[in-house]
Amino acid sequence: MQRTIFTTPVVNTLLRAFSIGFLKLTGWRVEGALPAHAARSVLIAAPHTSNWDLPYTLMVAFALRLNIRWMGKKSIFRAPFGGVMRWLGGISVNREQSTNLVAASAKAIREADGPLQLIVPPEGTRSKTRYWKTGFYYIAREAQVPIVMAYMDYERKISGLGPLFEPTGDVEADMAAIKAFSTEFQRACARRPTPSSIFSRPTVAKLRRRVDGSGLRA
Repeated sequence: MQRTIFTTPVVNTLLRAFSIGFLKLTGWRVEGALPAHAARSVLIAAPHTSNWDLPYTLMVAFALRLNIRWMGKKSIFRAPFGGVMRWLGGISVNREQSTNLVAASAKAIREADGPLQLIVPPEGTRSKTRYWKTGFYYIAREAQVPIVMAYMDYERKISGLGPLFEPTGDVEADMAAIKAFSTEFQRACARRPTPSSIFSRPTVAKLRRRVDGSGLRA
């Protein structure tokens, strides 16, 4: 697999130190940790609506010691920036010809030499939308890896990793559970003045009870 910013020696160490320092100096809090059994996984976070998503995602990934790859529309991979975008972990996606994208993505996760987390925005676009695409679900299902519920709250300056979701194969029920759980967390963020407790075990347990049979795990 192509070397990225996360696997380039020396550079990754320096950028991790920079990312942690920058986030602390600017008041950001990074929470959570990736469980060992989720070293290979699919990460989702909604909504994906800001041009700042990429730089902050990269910095948070460094702070959490992740090895991420992310999907982007093919237009941002055009010369002269294509090489840089791929080095940053980007994977060019042609939305008009994405027939084999799920199979190829799942294969890349399964055959990765080490940990690999593929970030797939469930909306598939930065435009505000209520419609979630199911590509991320099928990638996780075919690769037989969990889905990690990530979050990025610019207003409260918190970001991190939430609970895991194990796909069951019942797409309709699973997607409803994932969206319901995401909605509950967004409401929890809005209610809580102390964001560090949003993903505490009591909160996770309480929200999980509202999504019966969801397959979500803290």
